[in-house]
Amino acid sequence: MALDGAVTLDEAMLDWVLDIRSPELTTVFTVITHTGGGVANFVVALIAVMLLLRASRPADALLVGGAVATGWPVMTAMKNLIDRARPAEPDRLMDLATWSFPSGHAMMSAVIATTLAVVAIRTWPRGDRRRTAAIVGLGAYTVLVGSSRVYLAAHWSTDVVAGWILGVAWALSWVWLLTWIQGRRGRR
Repeated sequence: MALDGAVTLDEAMLDWVLDIRSPELTTVFTVITHTGGGVANFVVALIAVMLLLRASRPADALLVGGAVATGWPVMTAMKNLIDRARPAEPDRLMDLATWSFPSGHAMMSAVIATTLAVVAIRTWPRGDRRRTAAIVGLGAYTVLVGSSRVYLAAHWSTDVVAGWILGVAWALSWVWLLTWIQGRRGRR
């Protein structure tokens, strides 16, 4: 029964997106979707890792780099295990050969956003506007990337929501793991 409800939600969201589509919005969402793709994720993570290493913050560099590097194969394995079809053409505005669930763009943008938000929290004290701006900006980024995938019908809405949840969970599992390791080292 839950699956029937999810399919109904997905179809309703797709119908709504088709109703609001315009050439201008399609251009905007196409640009946004490319900022959350595999190459863009790699570049953002690489730049963040290099800057963090330059700032003598190897644990934060490992957090960002490790979460992104391991998140991609986890997401790919899940897609291949679940093998959910994407929305059909001509509604889908992109030619894609991979499976739909979970949304890789949503998951990986959430991994990057979450790890960088943790870095911002560690960098600036509570109440600092830079900290707030970074967290809000990173959250808005991943919401826009995921929304672009639904708008372009590259994914069902539930693929995107699952991608966000899995991305945040994956990033936080890295935070937990590195905190646990540092705690064990501190007790020696």
